[in-house]
Amino acid sequence: MADIKKLVDEIEKLTLVEASELVKALEKQFGVSAAAVAVAAGPAAPAAGAAPAEAAAAKSEFDLFLKASGENKIQVIKVVKEITGLGLGDAKAIVDGAPKMIKEKVPAADAKNFEKQLKDAGATVELK
Repeated sequence: MADIKKLVDEIEKLTLVEASELVKALEKQFGVSAAAVAVAAGPAAPAAGAAPAEAAAAKSEFDLFLKASGENKIQVIKVVKEITGLGLGDAKAIVDGAPKMIKEKVPAADAKNFEKQLKDAGATVELK
């Protein structure tokens, strides 16, 4: 078995963007979601036998997509930094790279709140 302390030390050296990519890779590799705890505490997902239309109506997670930063780019960077927990440089890279995904699989209530914050800062945002 791998030395856990050594793994933690290696992960600690990653940038936040690299750590985010690691999480996505682990989610894909093991078929799990890091947001599972938040989803479990939130509204129940539709039953496995539910019709596709019912599932779409009861969507509990959204992807937060930045279409454009708008006129107040600095305010948008601050909001992206707050939402993602990334450092200033990484948040700026997201905003500069728009159109770009900000956050995936966000619980519905949080997604609406983040959308409002970004729009208030002047950004053009889409929930997918």
